[in-house]
Amino acid sequence: MAKTVLIVDDDPTQLRLLESVVSKADFRVEKANGGAEAIDKIMSARRGAINVVLLDLVMPEVDGLQVLEQIRPSQPDLPIVVLTAHGGVDTVVKAMRAGATDFMVKPASPERIRVTLENSLKLSTLTGEISRLTRKISGELGFDDLIGTSPAMSTVIDLSKRAAASSIPILIEGESGVGKELVARAIQGSSDRAGRPFVTVNCGAIPENLVESVLFGHEKGAFTGATQRNTGKFQEASGGTLFLDEIGELRLDMQVKLLRALQEGEVDPVGSTKPIKVDIRLISATNRDLAEMVREGSFREDLYYRLNVYPIMIPPLRDRHEDVGLLVEHFTRAFAASENKPIRGVTQEAMALLNNYEWPGNVRQLENTIFRAIVLAEGELLSIDDFPQITGQGVRPAASSGEGEAAAVAEPAPTPMGNLPLLAVDGHVRPMADVELDIIRFALDRYDSQMSEIARRLDIGRSTLYRKLKEIEAADREAEADSSAEAAE
Repeated sequence: MAKTVLIVDDDPTQLRLLESVVSKADFRVEKANGGAEAIDKIMSARRGAINVVLLDLVMPEVDGLQVLEQIRPSQPDLPIVVLTAHGGVDTVVKAMRAGATDFMVKPASPERIRVTLENSLKLSTLTGEISRLTRKISGELGFDDLIGTSPAMSTVIDLSKRAAASSIPILIEGESGVGKELVARAIQGSSDRAGRPFVTVNCGAIPENLVESVLFGHEKGAFTGATQRNTGKFQEASGGTLFLDEIGELRLDMQVKLLRALQEGEVDPVGSTKPIKVDIRLISATNRDLAEMVREGSFREDLYYRLNVYPIMIPPLRDRHEDVGLLVEHFTRAFAASENKPIRGVTQEAMALLNNYEWPGNVRQLENTIFRAIVLAEGELLSIDDFPQITGQGVRPAASSGEGEAAAVAEPAPTPMGNLPLLAVDGHVRPMADVELDIIRFALDRYDSQMSEIARRLDIGRSTLYRKLKEIEAADREAEADSSAEAAE
C-alpha cells in the first residue's frame, strides 16, 4: 500500500513539481497551499492517513516553523521534512529544534527527495516500534496500537473499551495467535490501572508441582529447594492487572485455590501462617471451550462463572480478511526497518496470495511469514516467490477480476494434458521424478525458457528449478550416450 506524503508549499509551480517527483517515487500525494491548510489537514486526518510531510519553511501568514510548533505536541512521531532555499546553519538548527525530522535545500534532485522520504519513513517506523515497546513495558499500550478495521475487530475493540472503564473480570477467548494478550494489554493501558504492573502467567507452561508457588508465592524453607522467599504472581500484580493465559490448562486442585483467592481478594503463600491481601484486575484468556470443559468435569463450574463475567471473543484471522492488508503493511514496514532491508511493500499478486490464505496460525503466523520473507527477499517488493511456504501448499491467487481487483480463490490442481505420458512402456505408472522432469521440459518450451515465469507457474523456487535443469541435462546426456552406444553396436 502506497504511503501518503503531504506536500505543503504556497508556490503553485513548486507544488506541481514536487507532486510529480513524489508521485513517480510511488507515493500517494496530498497537497496544502499554505501553513494554515496544512495544520487543518494534519489535525483532522485519521491516525496513519498521512505518513510524511514535505514542508516548505518560508510561507506567508503561517510559515513552516509555526506549522511545526502547532502539530508537534499532538503528532510527535509524524516525519516532517523541511524544504528551504536557505541552507544556513541557523535555519537548519531552528527547524530541527522545532521538530523537523530532516531537511533539504532547494532545489533538490528527485533521487534526493525519494531517498529522504524513504529514510524518514524508516526512521518513523523504528521510532514507532520503540515507542510501542516502551508503552508495552510500562503498561500503557492503548487501543490505537491494535491493528484492524474489520467489523469483527471493531466489535472486539468496542467491547474492550467498555470493559476498560470498569474493573469487571474479563475472559478473552480465541484461537492461538489471534492476539489475546495484546487486547488484554490495551485494556490495561486504557484503564485507571495504566502504568501499573501487568503480570502475565501462562498456566499451561508452569510445572504442576510449582503452580501454587508461582501463583501465590512461598516462604523461605517452605519446601525442599525454597532457599528464599517468593512473592508470587498475585502479589507482583497487586495494584495492576493479572493476565492468566491458557486458564483452561490449570489443574482442578489449583482451580479451587484460585477461586478462593479471587473471592477473598487474598492469597496464602506456601509455608505462610497468614493470608496476604492483594488488589488485582483479573483478565483471563483461553483457546479452549471452557463451557464444554465444565460439562466434561475438567473445569470447575463455579470458577467458570467467576471468570466469564465479561467475555470477549477474538475471531480468527480467516474471518477478518479485511485486516490482512493492514497487518502485512505494518509487519513489512517494521521488519524492513529493523533488518535494514530496502523493501517498500508487497506486489499485488503476493497480496492476493496472502489474502487468499486461511492462516491457521492467525496473526502470529502472518507475522513470522512476513519476517521470513523480509530476511530472504532480494528486491524492493515482496513477490509471490518470497512465500514458498504458502505457495507450496497449493494456494495461488486467481487472475484479476474485470474490475481490476485480485480475486482471492484457490485454484484446483490442473489435470494432466497434452502428450505427457503417465504410464511407462510396461504399463505401470512412471516414477514421479521422471514425470516431474517432463513437466519442466514442457514448461521450458511453453514459456520460452523464461526462468522466473517458469518457476512461478510451477510454484517452485528458482534455485530448485536450476537444480532440476541440471538433472534434465544429466538425463539427456545419459540418454544420448546410450543412443550412441546402441548405434555403435
